[in-house]
Amino acid sequence: MAPSKRRPLHNSTGSGSPGSSFRSRGMNFRPNSGVQEDRGGTRPTAPPSSVGAILISMVIHLCKKSLLFEPRLKIVIYCGAIFIVSLIADFIPMPKSYFSRSDNIFNRYFVKWGWGWLLTVTIPWIALTAHTLGCGKRPILVKHLARIVLATAAWLLWTKLFHFIETNHGRCLNTKDLQLQTKTKCLQAGKFWSGFDISGHTFILIYSSLILAEEASSFLGWEGIRDLIMKEEYSRTTNEMSTGMLRNLSDTDLGFLKKAHNVFTPWLRGLFIVMTLQQLLWDIMLVSTILYYHIMIEKFIGGVIAILTWYVTYKWLFKLPKCGLLAPGEGVFRYYEPRESLSIPPSSRLRRSTLNGNTPTFMGMPIRTPQPQSQQQPPQDSNDTFTTRQDSDTISTR
Repeated sequence: MAPSKRRPLHNSTGSGSPGSSFRSRGMNFRPNSGVQEDRGGTRPTAPPSSVGAILISMVIHLCKKSLLFEPRLKIVIYCGAIFIVSLIADFIPMPKSYFSRSDNIFNRYFVKWGWGWLLTVTIPWIALTAHTLGCGKRPILVKHLARIVLATAAWLLWTKLFHFIETNHGRCLNTKDLQLQTKTKCLQAGKFWSGFDISGHTFILIYSSLILAEEASSFLGWEGIRDLIMKEEYSRTTNEMSTGMLRNLSDTDLGFLKKAHNVFTPWLRGLFIVMTLQQLLWDIMLVSTILYYHIMIEKFIGGVIAILTWYVTYKWLFKLPKCGLLAPGEGVFRYYEPRESLSIPPSSRLRRSTLNGNTPTFMGMPIRTPQPQSQQQPPQDSNDTFTTRQDSDTISTR
């Protein structure tokens, strides 16, 4: 039986390049050399995300909605709830529940040890972020850790002052014995001591929640550091003038930043989720304190002191250039700018204006939909395209 002739997949038409004619005549398959064609002029892009990475990003996005809630609005809610709800609870008895018992598990093992729980998440968080943003420089790490040291000192100072006021400004009930007019002797005699007990629970719950939000704010734009590193490496490889946020880093610092960011980011994601859960628990216990413990004025003063302490330290002291301390997210480079402070070039403003219209979004990012043929813009030349990309790089956040 004579073998049959195989028909070629590509018919030679006599037109085209000699190389393509040769491939059409002599090869019935597409060669796979494993080497991609070099298309010069294209910037590197991030690798595709896996399903697990997308799910983690969704969880982080939800955590940001809770933990990074607008601080000013959160303070208004705290003060309003303490004043109004506590005032109602002072005159109308609240129904009993598990949280009304002072020996409930959340009060005994979480609130009473609240500052310790706060340190277990904030110290690793500050150490990892400062080590990365400082490119391994120890003075920067020390300046960041000094924030939590100062916050701990403020917590100890206020709690000691609350205890001093409650102990020395009160009286022993149901007795006129002058020897029992100290808290210790009054309680030893089986009597009740009535003093001005500023709510330490309200203070620590609000103060801890605000500290968690401030320290977690350094995670805004953190994922974008990978793109900044990739663009900076591309600019240095191609000897292109860099205008990115990492242009002032040395090659050694850039290599350290790349390694530290890849290693520490998964741990920071886990800590961010734990910080969110802790902040939610503090809010739940604050509601319990408002409903069942202390009188309104004691809780309100404790909350106001917590807010003032947070404001003086995080919103004023840590931002003073002469104080020697660093605010969350500061290091040897900047990687995030709030949207209201961005200066958008005119060439990019028209292109980005569609994001503020009716363009559908998912998790804050626009969903690109194919446009009709009549609405598509004519192709630009390579110089214009490169200029647009370079302009858009100058407004990249963190």
